[in-house]
Amino acid sequence: MAGHNFHPSLLRAYDIRGIVGDTLTEADATAVGRSFGTMLRRAGGRTVCLGRDGRVSSRGLANAVAGGLLAAGCDVIDIGLGPSPMLYFSVFELRADAGLMVTGSHNPPDWNGIKMMLNSGPFHGADIQALGTVAAAGDWETGSGSAGTDDIMDRYVEAMLAGFRGSTFTIAWDCGNGAAGPVVERLTRLLPGTHHLLFADVDGRFPNHHPDPTVEANLADLKRVVIEQGCDFGVAFDGDADRIGAVDGQGRVVWGDELLGILAEPVLQELPGSTIIGDIKASQALFDRIAALGGVPDMWKSGHSLMKARLLERGAPLAGEMSGHIFFAHRWHGVDDGILAAVRLIEAVTALGGSLTALKDAMPAMINTPEYRFPCPETRKFAVVAEVLARLKDEGARVNEIDGARVMRADGWWLLRASNTQDVLTARVEAKDAIALARLLAELNDQLALSGVEPVANSH
Repeated sequence: MAGHNFHPSLLRAYDIRGIVGDTLTEADATAVGRSFGTMLRRAGGRTVCLGRDGRVSSRGLANAVAGGLLAAGCDVIDIGLGPSPMLYFSVFELRADAGLMVTGSHNPPDWNGIKMMLNSGPFHGADIQALGTVAAAGDWETGSGSAGTDDIMDRYVEAMLAGFRGSTFTIAWDCGNGAAGPVVERLTRLLPGTHHLLFADVDGRFPNHHPDPTVEANLADLKRVVIEQGCDFGVAFDGDADRIGAVDGQGRVVWGDELLGILAEPVLQELPGSTIIGDIKASQALFDRIAALGGVPDMWKSGHSLMKARLLERGAPLAGEMSGHIFFAHRWHGVDDGILAAVRLIEAVTALGGSLTALKDAMPAMINTPEYRFPCPETRKFAVVAEVLARLKDEGARVNEIDGARVMRADGWWLLRASNTQDVLTARVEAKDAIALARLLAELNDQLALSGVEPVANSH
């Protein structure tokens, strides 16, 4: 049988992602479905839940994926439009063998992609490369699976609110015209308090702002509503709602690592001594906080699939990333879910005195940069990091190289790593004071210059 070759950039580390009609076509989506279905059948599985986000191209791509799955002899349960975490939930709830989610996450509107889970774990890295091999060889199973649908949204909302322990707040929710909207509408009808919803209508063109809550400019509308309406705090989601952003009652951003430090406290009260996982980009203050609360801090690689795998491996109740992926295994399924994280934030703020603003005020005064992201060709980005690491090792620097280079100095640290999802390098610097920050930033820029990369500007 003639195989199918994907564009080389389509098969990423954690998912499949490309530009619709260019590097990602409906023929590609069919081949993904057929190849994934083949791998699932050979692993002894058959039933696949299929979801999609609100992008203009998502319905067509989801139909194409379904066609491929059915041709491989898989039974497809279509859960329709919703967030990625609702798809993950459906795999557990419906006891399916796997799940596929058609989503472009926070990429621009002309992008789309497919996230995959096999059994209850992530399907990433070597799995995705193996899928490409199956497709190229045309080495497919054949069969005729059954197609069904399941409207699971109400069950998903009810499950998030099971045993809810939060009090009454005024909260703003920015859905960013992404897939979160319909879920947040149902959720906020059931939650106590007053809720102001922004951009809850699903629109894959994202007319109001780009749905990436880690970029502070995208939180301008949320901050305005929090201040105007006197909210206790506000939350925002990315395009497929597997990530959360938050601001306190004064409109100050509560970053991903700060959120994790807050969310960890009630978990560690209930499960003393457990492991809490943060990513390589997180502040040292987070790891110190986890230890102070009697937990075991674990620094791990950035990337939602890598975090899920680490969570399972360590048996941790909670993990999180700077990017706003928060994973609860405590009273949940160990998957990243921005909307669930918002519900748990309400509970945590309730348990810790009732004010996110006061919690933000109490955080240690570290000075850090935002995450710098700068273009670097796919062919060069990992090489640059390798060159920097080699030079640092030659000078005997203390480096954590679990994911890129995190260089530890007496008064702070800096990080340089290659993005697994885009053609960019990312960097972050944190220090005890402004003088140390400037020195560490200069050190980072010296290393970039030695590898022919433009310096990052200090915006602070």
